[in-house]
Amino acid sequence: MANEWYIYLLAILTGALAGFINTLTGSGSLVTLAMLMFAGLPANYANATNRLGVLTQSTVAVATFYRNGKLNYKSSAWFVVPSVIGAVVGTQLAVNVSAEFIDNAIGAIMVVMLFVILVKPERWLKAESETTNSNKILTTIVFFAVGFYAGFLQAGVGILLHVAFVLGAKYSIKDAVSLKTFLVFLFTIPSLFIFIWSGQVVWDLAILLAVGQSIGAWTAAHFAMKHPSASVWTYRMLVAVVIFSIVHIFFLK
Repeated sequence: MANEWYIYLLAILTGALAGFINTLTGSGSLVTLAMLMFAGLPANYANATNRLGVLTQSTVAVATFYRNGKLNYKSSAWFVVPSVIGAVVGTQLAVNVSAEFIDNAIGAIMVVMLFVILVKPERWLKAESETTNSNKILTTIVFFAVGFYAGFLQAGVGILLHVAFVLGAKYSIKDAVSLKTFLVFLFTIPSLFIFIWSGQVVWDLAILLAVGQSIGAWTAAHFAMKHPSASVWTYRMLVAVVIFSIVHIFFLK
């Protein structure tokens, strides 16, 4: 692993950017994974090391949303439980499998997500949640699958959670931001412990990323709460991040 000073500075700066992106939309892990592999980590070690920052950024964001009364977590067990179970199963698989081979699968998912997001954008900009209209059996299955993917790789899971919350569970994108962060916080806890147990976390880079991601998450959470246009900007960033992810996976790897 490279240990030049600029690698550590890059870890903090990259973490701040990823924390901001992850809190509002998702796919910030594509940035941190790229940085970790640039630092010389194998893909599976990068995948594990990335999780500490994900946990700290989601902790900061959840605490910020909760203190300001913006976390609508009531009646959330029906998507929390399957997601956490899925994450545990996915992480157990990831411990012994390299993440590199799944790059093209992530790219395919992002292409599909781009079309889903762009079709009828008004569904993403509705002011209120409509949870009573959701098919909870189907959505529970979807959240298990998303949790499994999050445990296995994490990168891009924020996009999938936005789709699951807004289009599947009928939440507004404003509520989805805080709920997505809450769910990531919950299923990252068991995933991180499994990766620590496997000995795949590189702690110096993990801690620096965590510092940066916490700063980015705090900034993004306050932006989402204070700006009336946060839903519009979140939607725009969602589209931009998905496009960037597609380009990164298919053309820049």
